[in-house]
Amino acid sequence: MARLVIVSNRVAVPAEGSGAVAAGGLAVAVKEAFTAYEGLWFGWSGNIVDQPDDEPTLIDRGSIQYAVVDLSPQDHREYYSGFANRALWPIMHYRLGLGAFSRSDYAGYCRVNRFFARTLARLIEPDDIIWVHDYHLLPLASELRGLGIANPIGYFHHIPWPGADVFNSLPASGELLRAIADYDLIGLQTEPDVQNLTRNLCDTLRAIPLGAGSLMVDGRRTRIRSFPIGIDVAGFKEAAEKAAADRTVRETISGLRTRKLLIGVDRLDYSKGVPERMEAVDRFFSSNPDQRGNVVYLQIAPKSRSDVPEYEQLSRAVNETVGEINGSLGDPTWTPIQYVTKAYPRPVLAGLYRAARVGLVTPMRDGMNLVAKEYVVAQSEDDPGVLVLSKFAGAARQLPEALLVNPYDRFEVAEAIRTALYMTKGERLERWKPMVERMTREDVDWWARNFLSELENFRTLEREPPTAAAAAAE
Repeated sequence: MARLVIVSNRVAVPAEGSGAVAAGGLAVAVKEAFTAYEGLWFGWSGNIVDQPDDEPTLIDRGSIQYAVVDLSPQDHREYYSGFANRALWPIMHYRLGLGAFSRSDYAGYCRVNRFFARTLARLIEPDDIIWVHDYHLLPLASELRGLGIANPIGYFHHIPWPGADVFNSLPASGELLRAIADYDLIGLQTEPDVQNLTRNLCDTLRAIPLGAGSLMVDGRRTRIRSFPIGIDVAGFKEAAEKAAADRTVRETISGLRTRKLLIGVDRLDYSKGVPERMEAVDRFFSSNPDQRGNVVYLQIAPKSRSDVPEYEQLSRAVNETVGEINGSLGDPTWTPIQYVTKAYPRPVLAGLYRAARVGLVTPMRDGMNLVAKEYVVAQSEDDPGVLVLSKFAGAARQLPEALLVNPYDRFEVAEAIRTALYMTKGERLERWKPMVERMTREDVDWWARNFLSELENFRTLEREPPTAAAAAAE
């Protein structure tokens, strides 16, 4: 049986004896992928040390072996804080004005990918299937190919892939496009993402379309397809149903009394549109004075990447916005915005989603946005809330029954909040049912199974030359 090798920037190693992968985001998705395979999960340990060891630390947890490496302060500064998060991240999210390209950061990004490849190559077995995750590791397949690794290597891009005019503004764009073509299968969240990358490869590298998403790039075949990521629907639904017993959830519901709850849950990042959403809530209260004192907006936004200057500036801006709105609208008995930077466990979030009449998911741009899906799944089937969703989130393509809004238009978002609060139970049910049914069909297991089946199929085609009819179909 083939072994699955997952590679990601960070590795979530469970505590000894827990027998489970840590919950949250990529970790949940990887857990599902490993259910059908024995596996190895490789990546950065999260530790920064002066002299990293060239050999990975190996940790066995059941059928999964974890291989983790440390980074030096320079590697972390250039690879992670620098190129990955100050150049690639803003460009991928269409924020050209926030991109900060540095040749030394790019050199560090390539150096760390080379280090990862050298370390990983020693662990690869001939029948392994390799699945690489996200923008930190765009050049990894190219580095592995240079070391003679011929195994099938797939890549999944969790964030948006921008149009060519945007991506090509990055000075290293041509090199990165050549590198990504060394993956056998490239997975993206949405069809527009697929179209953007395909056009970029064709226009910049003169890639030749072969049909069915396949391209020939410099004599090598790659395939690009959309695989919208899902969530653990059954697990999240169960958590939401049981969350009423949690103290935080119980006290939050008790504190609301008869007030309706609006909720936003985001990592504090400029792509999530948190200050813009707060301004829309301010506009809602200004336009609907009868709702003052009757509605509370809870924004949970754990801080991230605090060593990146743009994120520290964002944190200050959000704090100022919260202070101004609460100061101008609030009174001794009512605070319009409750702003929390603490990270809560997923079961607690599930309970808070279930208690909220309106879920506000209004990123300026997002690859998918799993909070939107979690909010839908957490709702009571007898009395569901309403999702207000940015049309620029990948999730909007799978959740068209949500109230879709332009996050740049605070008036439109404010009006959507009003519509959601006044929506009848019948309409809420009519919108919610097809969304939760779709999320149940297209869950995280469906996502992982489809991607790996495609990658396995690619290996079969490579090892067994297709018949003339099969080649024509390709």
